[in-house]
Amino acid sequence: MIAERGPSTVQRLKAKLLRQTTEWDSWYTGLEGERRVGRELERLVPLGWRVLHGIEKGNGGDIDHLIIGPGGVFTVNTKHHRGASVWVGDSMAKINGGPPRPYAAASQSEADFVRKVLGRYCAFEVPVEPVLIFVGIASLDRAATQYAVRVYQEREVAALGPLAGALTPEQVEHVHSVARHRRVWLRA
Repeated sequence: MIAERGPSTVQRLKAKLLRQTTEWDSWYTGLEGERRVGRELERLVPLGWRVLHGIEKGNGGDIDHLIIGPGGVFTVNTKHHRGASVWVGDSMAKINGGPPRPYAAASQSEADFVRKVLGRYCAFEVPVEPVLIFVGIASLDRAATQYAVRVYQEREVAALGPLAGALTPEQVEHVHSVARHRRVWLRA
């Protein structure tokens, strides 16, 4: 876990007191965002959803969150941009009008990867959709043409709760039992 590999609490406190930024600051900000989204996703469990956090992939990357439920499977990519104005288009996002970042394209690629991996272990087609969740932002503008990736602010995650009709309760449990095994992802 990233929190275990970074500087100690004392080192972070010293850098903060001296108003120095460290290479780990963005990692900790991201980790905070992932934890906040994780708490929101856990609220879906009573509605028949299963939630997995921090799925390590064989290539060294990870999937922030994976949710499995009546509405299908969703890969969740979390981005924490405190106080920012965010615009999201078909494949790119802009933070405070800055240069394009490939957040939507990366989210789509992550969903394709998960679909392929789960397809190897399930005897039925597993519907997988990408979700991009922004944490701590001031505003979110979605382009009218952006339909490939679901884009939410952290408190909008509950919109996934009522989705249904994609997986039966038995399929949800089967996909969850496959997805929670670490070697499934590390061998992919």
